[in-house]
Amino acid sequence: MRTRKLADRLLFAYVWVIIAWLFLPIAVMIAFGFNDTQSKSNVSWQGFTLKWWGRLDEYPDLTDAVINSLQLAVLSVLITTVLGTMIGLALGRYRFKGQGPMNLVMFAAISSPELVMGAALLSLFVSTGVDMGFTTALIAHVLFSVSFVAITVRARVVGLDPSIEEAARDLGASSWTTFWRITFPMILPGVVAGALLAFALSIDDFVITQFTSGAMQTFPLWIWGATRIGVPPQVNILGTLIFAVGVVIAVVNSVTARRRV
Repeated sequence: MRTRKLADRLLFAYVWVIIAWLFLPIAVMIAFGFNDTQSKSNVSWQGFTLKWWGRLDEYPDLTDAVINSLQLAVLSVLITTVLGTMIGLALGRYRFKGQGPMNLVMFAAISSPELVMGAALLSLFVSTGVDMGFTTALIAHVLFSVSFVAITVRARVVGLDPSIEEAARDLGASSWTTFWRITFPMILPGVVAGALLAFALSIDDFVITQFTSGAMQTFPLWIWGATRIGVPPQVNILGTLIFAVGVVIAVVNSVTARRRV
């Protein structure tokens, strides 16, 4: 009994050490948003200040980069959620010709290195004479995100009880009504999870965006370019705000899911 309690305590301590290790970079990012640095380099603590929070617009190109990242993320989420949900429903509910190759393509898109996908998309756009910019970056974000949404929704669809939908049809509901009143509410947690995953993948993508965005700057690309001369505290503040929004969304989603149960 004592041995088991000791093992449980060690496991509990190990989990908290891992959590602390994962959140340490985030804590450092948040802290250095309040750093009273006197130089372009924001790497050593020089005192506490709130002045940077009132000077977020000091770098217009940084603001534009953040806006570009948010626009890319929102648009790609809207597109991939629709496409991924339909693909996930098809893969989880039906059996059809080409299902095996489609599964292979889905998992290949997830497992392939970003460098390979970025280079392949760059070759495609260059060979077809497409001018690279926001549109090509959006296409790239949709292509690497849709598989994650499809597989997440598919996992939810496979676990559904088909007798519930059959009961709705027996009671006179049409296929359209059955989908929106029965099927969609049941798969909604999977759809939301896939959409949040797609947003997270899009907002911080660097490699594929670097290959396909042309002269357009996103938040990660701007930070990469700024590292040569020094990253200003505004970057830490914007990162903190993005993290805070993500936490709020996660909490709201968790509370909503508990209320449904």
